[in-house]
Formats: sequence, structure tokens, C-alpha cells
Amino acid sequence: MKTAILYTSKYGTTEKVACLIAEKLKETNDVALFSLNQHPKPEINGFECVILGTPIYAGQASSKIKAFCKANESVLLQKKIGLFVCGMYPDKTNREKELKEAYPETLHQKAEATGFLGGAFIFERMNYFERLIIKQIAKATTSVEQIDSKAIDAFVRKLQ
Repeated sequence: MKTAILYTSKYGTTEKVACLIAEKLKETNDVALFSLNQHPKPEINGFECVILGTPIYAGQASSKIKAFCKANESVLLQKKIGLFVCGMYPDKTNREKELKEAYPETLHQKAEATGFLGGAFIFERMNYFERLIIKQIAKATTSVEQIDSKAIDAFVRKLQ
């Protein structure tokens, strides 16, 4: 199956998760990765499956992924869909809320797989203000990676 994985990534965590998903799907799928930061209007008509991924910052999904979903909703609804978010919220209820709010309800209803796949705080890539906010809100003082490999495996299984 031809699968497109479209994502946005600020510090690289969502890109890393998209690559992990692609690697797991490559055994049974022809997979193409598209960063919406570099390719804001990828052509998805030739793909049977489309996976969308976005980081969550301050409770919000990427504006680029939201705009892409809005502009391509009718085409996306004709595809097999997977939706994921990357973030560091520890509370399951808030994770589910962030995932739900990241994408239009119509895509959630169509999606065969959805998931909150973990995240990271990468202090080396943050500016002073971002580090200060993370230190105050999340109480993290060093870089932390919490990519959820079990959640990624479960996500991929639903799409195979």
C-alpha cells in the first residue's frame, strides 16, 4: 500500500516519530515522508493511506497541519487515515484532549489509528525563553525524551 506520512516538527521529535513509523511500515508498504515545513503542499492523490503527525506546544497543534487538513479534508476522507501527536503532557485525559483538538472531527471519525506517541524536551535546541517556560511548567531542567515505542507499535498495527 502506498503510504504518505506528513508531519511538522520544530525540534525534531515528531520527525523522529514519523521516521520510526515509516521504518515499521516499510516491511509491507511503500512509504514516503513529507515535512510540511519543507513541502507545504505535497500531492497526496496517489496514496492510499495518509498518516498525519504534529507536535503539541502549549496545548496547540501546528498551524501548518491544521491548514493542510482544512485545505485537503475532502481528499483525506477518501484515504485510510492515521493521526498522531507528540507531546510531553503526563496526564492521559489531557493527552486525549490534545489529540482530539489537533485534527478535525471528520478525520477522527475516519481514522483507523490515532495516538499520543510521546515527546521530548530538547534543551539544546530551545531558546532561553522556551527553556525558562519548560523549567517552570514541567519542572524539567535537562533534556528528556519520552517517545512511547509501545504506543508507536500499537499505532502501526492498526494501519497494517
